[in-house]
Amino acid sequence: LPGPPFTHQQTPRKMVYYGQTSCEQDTERYLDVVKYVFSCYKKEVPLVINTMGWVKGEGLLLLIDLIRLLSPSHVVQMDMCDWKAMPPLTPEHLHLSAGLHTKGKQQPKCKQLDVSAAESWKCSEGEDVSAPQYKLLYVHPEFPRAGVAGEARVHSGILRDMSILGYLGHLQYPDIGAVLPLHSLVPYQVPFSAVALRVIHTDVAPTNIMYAVNASWVGLCCIPDEVQCQTDGPVLLTQTPLCDCLGFGVVRGVDMEKKLYHILTPVPPEKLRLVNCLLLGNIAIPNCVLVGQQGIEGEIPYVTSDYNYSI
Repeated sequence: LPGPPFTHQQTPRKMVYYGQTSCEQDTERYLDVVKYVFSCYKKEVPLVINTMGWVKGEGLLLLIDLIRLLSPSHVVQMDMCDWKAMPPLTPEHLHLSAGLHTKGKQQPKCKQLDVSAAESWKCSEGEDVSAPQYKLLYVHPEFPRAGVAGEARVHSGILRDMSILGYLGHLQYPDIGAVLPLHSLVPYQVPFSAVALRVIHTDVAPTNIMYAVNASWVGLCCIPDEVQCQTDGPVLLTQTPLCDCLGFGVVRGVDMEKKLYHILTPVPPEKLRLVNCLLLGNIAIPNCVLVGQQGIEGEIPYVTSDYNYSI
């Protein structure tokens, strides 16, 4: 837990590729993803849920949704020095508060109800009016600058790049001392007809889809449906599927004549046989991978300085 994530990467038991660094654009899909991943938790060991740092506005409402959906036994709330915008998330507060996609329990309008009337009210509504049961552990730091925002976004971007580089490090041969550039590694050839394709974060015209996919970071996923290929072109999904992600890869080239994707990935072949879907999100390959390749003569592939910034 204490070390930087890129130094101790492990294969998750269950993973979904959300495809964006923030869930702001599609909170409903984010909650669907959380529920899908949480469904495989068998409660055989304690589970620590690391929530986001987005706790203002809709972020706070989304956090209320998560606590309500996941029913934790303990909630640890770390406050910020001299910042009162976030209330203590007590079970009583959560009981009455509406989230972004869930509703709080409404208190009965009648102030005086005997026991039998209260019971009949509860039954008629069809909802349990008891508050969620968890213990709130509230931490209030006294030292200055605790939790001050501003640098977190920069640091998270650097750590994300380091995690991608650490993942790509598994492509290197352990018995060779020098680090091999990606263009010198042999990619897998994947026929267009073998995998479905979907861009998660934006709409891309089918005529431009290969420009978007080329030289991109993709999630290697497994959808339950069989891939149906009607034409000799790529198989395009109309909706983003909720499915298992088995790992990641780099599309280092697209062969339009032979209808092949060229993909570099450290995912072992026995898992790659299950992959039938490529998801492209808003996660970029770190710049250093593209501009720092060794042994390139002339222009670096996928990198240009001849760019019209008015476009």
